Amino acid sequence: MPIGHISLKMIGKIVGEKYVAIARTWVPTLAVWGSVGGVALVHFTDWRIILDYVPYINGKFKKDE
Repeated sequence: MPIGHISLKMIGKIVGEKYVAIARTWVPTLAVWGSVGGVALVHFTDWRIILDYVPYINGKFKKDE
């Protein structure tokens, strides 16, 4: 076992199996809301600054000089 690796069994012993099961059910919801937050961040900020770092999209918006 690598240093810093904590398995779910160890977390279950510390926190409790019930709370680990509850946390697992919330993972998809949190992932969706995180994605929505990321899209909202790109939408409401200067999207060009953020999307310049995305490789595929970066080529579509060549700088007009």
